[in-house]
Amino acid sequence: MSDARAAAGPRMATKAAPDRRVGGEANEEAARGEPAVGLVVTGIGTVGADGFDFRTALGRHGYKYLPAASQYFLAAAKGALAQAGPDALEAVGPEERGAAVGTNSAALALHHAMDRTVTATGAGDLSPVTAPYFSINLFGSRLATEHDLKGFNLTFTSPRVAGLEALQNGQRAIATGRARWLLAGATEEALPEGEPGADTSEAGAVALVLEPEAAARSRGAAALGRVGVRAFFLPPRVAASAAGAERAAVLLLDALDALGHRPDQPLAVTAVLDGSPVGEAVAAALAEQVLEGQVLAEQALAEQAPGGRTAVGKPERVPAGAGALEPVARVAAALGAPAGHAHAVVTAAAEGNIAVCLVTPSGAGAEASSR
Repeated sequence: MSDARAAAGPRMATKAAPDRRVGGEANEEAARGEPAVGLVVTGIGTVGADGFDFRTALGRHGYKYLPAASQYFLAAAKGALAQAGPDALEAVGPEERGAAVGTNSAALALHHAMDRTVTATGAGDLSPVTAPYFSINLFGSRLATEHDLKGFNLTFTSPRVAGLEALQNGQRAIATGRARWLLAGATEEALPEGEPGADTSEAGAVALVLEPEAAARSRGAAALGRVGVRAFFLPPRVAASAAGAERAAVLLLDALDALGHRPDQPLAVTAVLDGSPVGEAVAAALAEQVLEGQVLAEQALAEQAPGGRTAVGKPERVPAGAGALEPVARVAAALGAPAGHAHAVVTAAAEGNIAVCLVTPSGAGAEASSR
């Protein structure tokens, strides 16, 4: 939000709404406008680790030695492309196709195995097939090779928000002209036993196909909706202070405003949070500030349409696992929900990373477009 807009007052009704643009602590990324690119989601693929067999999901040959996280994402991408349609790739050239994937734990089990080999018998005994995957950036390389994605291939690893950052930065790259078509999502492999967070480990993948709305329409593909993401940072020491919830509310409200949400639009909220000071500050902000504004909006809508169903209630809080997969899975679920209202998926990490994804399913109002 620009200073001029901030001076005009907040655009969402809140209870004692705090001043916007709080010092250097508040990351201005949440409110910086970017050009809309008109991307819509045309395909969704989800894969779980339970019962997963790469031979069934991908084929019997050529995938055996890929790390599990790569297998999961390849299978999720296959499902997303199938839903997007047989001509989803052919609609644009290879140089106009981009990919972005987020992960926190895709390589950890492999790194542990490599460490054991090096310390036990030496680096010469590392498998030449799996050794290249010491680099986290290679986990999406097979995807780019198989589908001829030559525009860009990005990997993000920020705690918990990596998958949403993949959506945000993939769309940003398209807005700058680096490509016209995007496959983005998240993938995780289960953490080794004894690793911190192993008891809440995530394993599986979610992939989304995004393309220009006009292009999707021209080939007869169904638009499932739009997604827009803003990621920002709240220092843990600030989150733990008495002003933590207020600071979090400023960032959340600015992010929603920048994404195009308005107080007269119903909004459901899903928050994927842990019990850290940052997670608790975000939870309090949603309950005390963001939700209050939405309740006022719902009351106004109910007065305009007596007896109509409202779309907003208490934010759904989902316990966060050890990874970046659950927030993207919630985005995919919101896109596929039968109710046609906007949905915000919010997540935060103990380290201070926070991301907001505004999901606008088809029919929920085109004005809240992806940016």
